[in-house]
Amino acid sequence: MNKSSQMEPVIIVLFGASGDLSARKVIPALYNLHLDGLLPQQYAIVGVARSSLTEETLRERFRQGVDQYSRRGPAKEQEWDAFAEHLHYIQSNYDEPTLYDRLTKLGDTGWETPPNIVFYLATPPNLFTIVIDQLGRFSELQGDIRYRIVIEKPFGHDLHSAKALNQRLLQVFEEKQIYRIDHYLGKETVQNILAFRFGNAMWEPVWNRNFIDHVQITVSEKIGIGRRGQYYDSAGALRDMIQNHLMQLLCLIAMEAPTEFTADQIRNKKVDVMHAIRAINKADVPAFAVRGQYGQGWMDGQPVQAYRCEKDVDINSNTETFAALKLFVDNWRWQGVPFYLRTGKCMPGRVSEISLQFRPVPHHPFAHLNTQVFQPNRLVLQIEPNEGVVLRTQAKEPGMGMKLKPVDMSYCYQDVFHQASPDAYETLLVDIMRNDPGLFMRADQVEAAWSVIDPILEVWSENTELNFPNYQAGQWGPPEAESLVAQDRRTWLLPISFEPKRGGCSVE
Repeated sequence: MNKSSQMEPVIIVLFGASGDLSARKVIPALYNLHLDGLLPQQYAIVGVARSSLTEETLRERFRQGVDQYSRRGPAKEQEWDAFAEHLHYIQSNYDEPTLYDRLTKLGDTGWETPPNIVFYLATPPNLFTIVIDQLGRFSELQGDIRYRIVIEKPFGHDLHSAKALNQRLLQVFEEKQIYRIDHYLGKETVQNILAFRFGNAMWEPVWNRNFIDHVQITVSEKIGIGRRGQYYDSAGALRDMIQNHLMQLLCLIAMEAPTEFTADQIRNKKVDVMHAIRAINKADVPAFAVRGQYGQGWMDGQPVQAYRCEKDVDINSNTETFAALKLFVDNWRWQGVPFYLRTGKCMPGRVSEISLQFRPVPHHPFAHLNTQVFQPNRLVLQIEPNEGVVLRTQAKEPGMGMKLKPVDMSYCYQDVFHQASPDAYETLLVDIMRNDPGLFMRADQVEAAWSVIDPILEVWSENTELNFPNYQAGQWGPPEAESLVAQDRRTWLLPISFEPKRGGCSVE
């Protein structure tokens, strides 16, 4: 990352400043960038919200967020005071025209270099178009790269609403000014997928249908929905996780090599993957998609209530807290290779992992020997909670005779680089200020991802699931998820972190 002396002045207008996202993610990230010298020498953060707060009250709320959520822990007095000088607050309704008259004049700072203005929408989705429409009153914003807008997920509720939101945005801004943020793309290990794939010649010859049997992408969460009941009950796992996070991971695994490492080149290759994903007809949805909802259970020796008993959740809710898909990428590289995606709440642990299962050896000369169950080679890219790579191979156990056992060759990023990775929001905020959109969703990417899952959403909305809840809290999902892969004579792979300790990145 560039140091502050190399960055242009910036003013970040944070809509929804009194909300949870600002205190939990955005402000702690900006504070850490301040400490690392990665913010411009001249900058300001202007919070906007409807709450009746004083500037001092908002600063104190932000400090509490930093103390609780910053990767550095509680803020030190002197360091916080230096950062807090840059924090300001405007109390206003979001549809108040005079607010925007004031905001568009923020560039008149008297600074030697005019600042870039970043409009960051950390508000509920129903307020997005209100803010965009008000900004649309100022035609001078369109095309001027000094003005940028950041949109948090969810970006739309389905394909139709995503297209409508894109259309409205593009009436006010040009694509180069729009940053659709997906924090998953800011994670170091997600970015390292590109380095791992295209920076090492050994993988390209085997990264295809001739050697890879299937790919599994698991993103499980140990927690339930917390205080997000009102949002989550209208979204569900398919919208909340698969449409954005897991689809992006699939693209990074399946994409072709870009000719150069530029934003448009990378995003073009991702879009190619999206367009190659085989469409799922509504009649075929049950064969390609499974949903689940957690019931009461036990986790870490503590009772967990059912989803339908969570705050702000309909007692008869049909919203899925687990979703699993089987997708195919119909192109030369991946034809016939299934990609299995699954995500869920209240599962045995927090883990994000991509497993590439290689085809079995063509002939097994050790079949007649007393060996353990033979396992095909497996490459695992670990994203959370441990960041690293594991390659599973077969080796002979010490002793008489030929007895094979799976062994892991692995490395953890923290062990190799001896430093903590920056938070994903820190990376993305710097890229916004540097005007680098490579890690952000483009309009066609968003719409292509919705196109994949829209038929599933339609079928699920039209058909009530009669067996909810269908998995207990603390399980890896419903039995139907196992059937989804069992019909292909495969099984869900237990994440490396949950297997008995083998060394490397595995968790005890």
